[in-house]
Amino acid sequence: MSFLPFGGGGSSQQTINQQNVAMVEQEYEAVTETFYRIVDSCFKKCIPPKYIEGELNKGESVCIDRCFNKYIEVTTKIGEALAKKGQEAGARAGGFGV
Repeated sequence: MSFLPFGGGGSSQQTINQQNVAMVEQEYEAVTETFYRIVDSCFKKCIPPKYIEGELNKGESVCIDRCFNKYIEVTTKIGEALAKKGQEAGARAGGFGV
């Protein structure tokens, strides 16, 4: 089934859609895995094994907030550094008359 007017599109449109779906699924899995890793790490770091109160106290809340922000900040910096190295490697490879 095509979403283009007059029945255009064909199998190439379906291939593109399937590729997009696969990429979105991989991205969703990566984001979900990262989220669970952050939750697990920050929970272990900030929440004591014996619960005293039913709600987070101020110290636990601040700890979780800082932990989450630090995790995101470090992950972003690592991603930027890897992207820069990838660009530099690509520039070197392209600089040899290829």
